[in-house]
Amino acid sequence: MAVCSIFVNPTQFNEASDLEKYPRTPANDVEMLLKVGCEVLFMPPVAEIYHRGLGTQVDLPLGHLETAMEGQFRPGHFVGVVQVVKRLLDIVEPEALYMGQKDYQQVAIIRHLIRTQQLPVKLVMGATVRESDGLAMSSRNVRLAAAQRQTAPQIYQTLLQAKAMAAHKSPAEISQFGMRQLERLGFRPEYFEIVDADTLETVTEYRPVRQMVACVAAWLGEVRLIDNLLLSD
Repeated sequence: MAVCSIFVNPTQFNEASDLEKYPRTPANDVEMLLKVGCEVLFMPPVAEIYHRGLGTQVDLPLGHLETAMEGQFRPGHFVGVVQVVKRLLDIVEPEALYMGQKDYQQVAIIRHLIRTQQLPVKLVMGATVRESDGLAMSSRNVRLAAAQRQTAPQIYQTLLQAKAMAAHKSPAEISQFGMRQLERLGFRPEYFEIVDADTLETVTEYRPVRQMVACVAAWLGEVRLIDNLLLSD
């Protein structure tokens, strides 16, 4: 049986305005789930997840996993992510948890949660689902103006260029290229990092046996976009 949850989690938003602007399209979401054969939809109100008297905080040191990349710009975000995912796992008790690669840092942190607390669940990372032009699908994409929507796929194109450079350029050179390229295209990049796929530590030299991932966050107008790409197949 497949269980899908839809829940906009307030504890992972470090800015109230971002929570208010976050797109909510439950009717459209339900329609799409019905088309793909979803058997159970769990769409609880906030009070059901965080009702009074129930301790939901998770005591789990995250170290560098939390402070890298997104952690620099969204303090406290991953504490909220761990809190809500642990709560979901406690309620549903699934055999497997499916998460998208698009939020790669989030996947790495939940992997750490499962390992550290020895939770009886298998984490499965699904490949990022993209539009036909390569833009990673996201609820935030609906906030892009028409001209911005034409520019947004260049994030993915820049990641593909970074992958092609991996065998003959240093990680630092690739990061610098990514930042410059996105700025040239009209983005305001926050980071373009080449990191270890498991630890999220910044990679300083390329090694064929080491899985690396290029991670990026950039603003396009008032919309913040994130994406990533594994640099070896």
